[in-house]
Parts: sequence; structure tokens; C-alpha cells
Amino acid sequence: MTRENLLPILYGLTSALLFGITAPFSKLLLEGVGPITMASLLFLGSGTGLCLYLLGGSLLGHGRDGVEASLAPTDLPWLAGVVLFGGVLAPVALMISLAQTPAATASLLLNFEAVATTVIAVLWYREPVGGRIWGALSLITLSCVILSYVPDQPFGLSVGALGIILTCTFWGMDNNFSKQISAKDPIPIVMIKGFGAGAVTFVIARLFGEAMPDPATCLAAMAIGFLGYGGMMSVFFMMALRGIGSARTSALVSTSPFFGVFVSFLLFTEELRPAFFVSLLVMALGAWLLISERHAHPHRHEPMAHEHRHRHDDLHHDGHDHPPGTPPLDAKGYHSHPHAHPEMVHDHPHSPDLHHRHAHD
Repeated sequence: MTRENLLPILYGLTSALLFGITAPFSKLLLEGVGPITMASLLFLGSGTGLCLYLLGGSLLGHGRDGVEASLAPTDLPWLAGVVLFGGVLAPVALMISLAQTPAATASLLLNFEAVATTVIAVLWYREPVGGRIWGALSLITLSCVILSYVPDQPFGLSVGALGIILTCTFWGMDNNFSKQISAKDPIPIVMIKGFGAGAVTFVIARLFGEAMPDPATCLAAMAIGFLGYGGMMSVFFMMALRGIGSARTSALVSTSPFFGVFVSFLLFTEELRPAFFVSLLVMALGAWLLISERHAHPHRHEPMAHEHRHRHDDLHHDGHDHPPGTPPLDAKGYHSHPHAHPEMVHDHPHSPDLHHRHAHD
């Protein structure tokens, strides 16, 4: 990986951390709370928290205009796909499938999400994934299998197990749809997903007859949703997508079970089995393959016009126009405005970010 890709890697690992710790903290609240109700509260918490963040920033005079690109009408189909596949179909399919699937089987099969994301990225969107990335993905997936395998629990494929594979495929679609709008401001995107998915799953939970928990439990679940699953976790995930693409981001987020196991050890004094340390070594090797990747070759940039947050010292933004009214650079040298790129051919290390989704022979 190049130095300029270090920040997206850190975003991906932060997303994994927040995703991993959501499960053990949710476990503290699960007693007496229906699973679909819990999912709806997590999503509504993410939407509410991010809405308050945007409102507070606006009241304090820290609006996001000129800092990040706003959603355009052409982005709405992708956003609808994110809400539908990632916010509704995936969690509902998961909750229904978990009721029919042994815990060990479910834990192992949930590792299929990164594989599904990568396969969709390669076959549908032609994202370049070489042997190094497949090797990293295989090692990280193997580490999760080692971590979640429990010898004395039953394992078997069933309709429920196939439902979990379908869930992971839905998440894979969600991840790749999210990549298509990752150039835009991630906070309103995740906020809309939270409110949309939360409202739909809330209605589904009522149709299933699940009871509402007490107000304190609702607020606690919503707080977890804001920080973890669906909230800031998704914001960091989209920022990683922007810089390193679907396959690499999903592989990094696949390290989340390790954070979950460690937090469970701290919260519930659960014993760290020897398998944890074995799988940690395997995962570390896979993560090293990702982080140390260096992909460079002569490549052509076709002429294009778009809008996204950018600097002017990254080899791709040092020549476009700044008409009157262009937002000024912020303290870190970034701003956002519509701009055009001419055709260009050059050679430098890169990853499948917004400007490097070219074909590879």
C-alpha cells in the first residue's frame, strides 16, 4: 500500500473495531428484546445520532457545503439499493435464518460476506483483485473460521444456513452499491440508510409481534447503533471504500470478530481459547498482505467530470479550474467542488480508488 492509502486502511480497521464491539455490547441488552426490534433500534440510533451531528454542526456554523460532495439525483438508485439490501433484506434474512441455524454454523457462514463482496466486485464491477488480495482474503476468512469453530456444537447446512449465505450476498451487494456513492458525503448517506432501514424493520418487528423494550433499553440500543453497526462504523466503512475499493475494505472489516472476542473477554470475562491466538496470527498475516500491497503500472485516465473531497497534491488534482465561488481549502488542504480531469497517462502506485477503476489485462 502507498502512504496515501494508509488513511483508508485506518478507516477500514476503525470500522472493524466498531462493528466488532457492537455484538458484545448488544448482548448486554438482548435479554427480553426481539432481534428485529434490536436491529430497528440500532438503525434508528444511527440515523438519529448522525442527524443531531449534522444539525449541531449547522447551528454552530460548521456546515458541510464545500467540505464534502452532496448527493445528486443520479445517486438515488444506488442509495435505494443500499437501504434495501443492507438495511432491510440482509438483517431480516439474518434474523429469520438464525432461528433455524446452529450457532457454530452461523458464525462460520457469516464470514462469507467478504467473499461475496469480492466476487461481486470482480465479476460485476471489474475491480482488480490479484493473487495477493485473494491470499489475504483467504487468510482472514480462515482466521475467522478458526476463531468461531466450536468442535462440540453441531454443524450442518440447512435452509437456515442457506439463508445466512443469502444474507452475506445481500451485504455484498450493499457494499458494492455503497462504493458507487462513496465519493459523496458519507454522513447523510448513512443517516438516510439508518432512518429508512430503521423504519422498515420497526414495522416488520411489530408485524412479528415483538414487544417494545423499556425506554432506557431503547436509548442504550440506539446509542450502540450510533457508534457501532449502522452508524459511525458505516461512515468509516464508506470512507475506506472511497480509497481502497470494496474487496480490500471488506477484507479489513472481516477482522472485526477479533475485536468482538476481546471485548467479550473484558465484559463477560469469557475465556480466550488457544484458537484465538492461532487465528490472530493467521489474521495478522492476511492483514500484512493487504497493508503491504504495492500495485503500480502505466495506466490511462479517461476524461471525466465529477465532484468529491480532494487535495491538490495527489497527482490528479493539480490542474483543474477554480471559478469564482469555489469553496476555499480547509485547514488540511481539502475542499469539494465539481471539476474535470483531462485524459492522462502516468505510472505510480495506486489502489482502486475514485480515479483508478480502470481495466487490467
